[in-house]
Amino acid sequence: MKESAMINMDKKLFQNACDDVIGRRLGTNGIGTLSEKTVHSVLKSYLSPDSINHEIKVGGFVADICTGHEIIEIQTRSFDKLRRKLLAFLAVAPVTIVYPIPYVKWIRWVNPQTGEISPPRKSPRKGTPYSIFPELYKIKNFLDHPNLSIRIVMMNIEEYKYLDGWSHDKKKGSTRCDRIPTELVEEFNISNHMDYGLLIPDILTGQFSSKDFKKASGLSLSASQTALNILYYVGAVDRTGKKGNSFLYEKMIL
Repeated sequence: MKESAMINMDKKLFQNACDDVIGRRLGTNGIGTLSEKTVHSVLKSYLSPDSINHEIKVGGFVADICTGHEIIEIQTRSFDKLRRKLLAFLAVAPVTIVYPIPYVKWIRWVNPQTGEISPPRKSPRKGTPYSIFPELYKIKNFLDHPNLSIRIVMMNIEEYKYLDGWSHDKKKGSTRCDRIPTELVEEFNISNHMDYGLLIPDILTGQFSSKDFKKASGLSLSASQTALNILYYVGAVDRTGKKGNSFLYEKMIL
């Protein structure tokens, strides 16, 4: 990811939002009974500390944030649920969809009977901005709208899971209790077709296939094919030929 796509972050403001939201929830409920929406609440407080801008009715829908000149929607998954909102919101104001991605994740297990919480265990996998592509596909027809921007927020988190699964150790098939942000890592903004080129791994030069994209991005082959479908649609790559049944691509000169 190139530096030109990075947003000037305010880590102190983010930490204040974490302390405020998590502190209030712990004081009310205690760990293990937190809402599934802690990440959502922290980001809402971080992006617009003034709560007067939160949960505003716009065009028959409720926007997470509406400042009067911009609408911000925070979506952790299921971008397909945004389609009707986007039709209404984009008609009246610029819209930014904020997508949080866990960068480093620590897992903690909660015993649902006793409330006991295990020490954190670091997940071996790190998140990447490329994981947004399957979600972007769900709103593909909106991606070239001049009023739409995508903001990717990379953060470290602690993920709490109940020991209520079907396996012997109760971990397989378990229920996620909550995700608690601990640190802001990076933010990126995608606001035009040129910016989408920043979601192409730098290692890909010349012609490349979906298999090459898979290797460079760490995505599955299916997700890599989806990524290239999106990148071609927005004009960040061009199809330059075929190798067997696979298209070959090149980055557009931006």
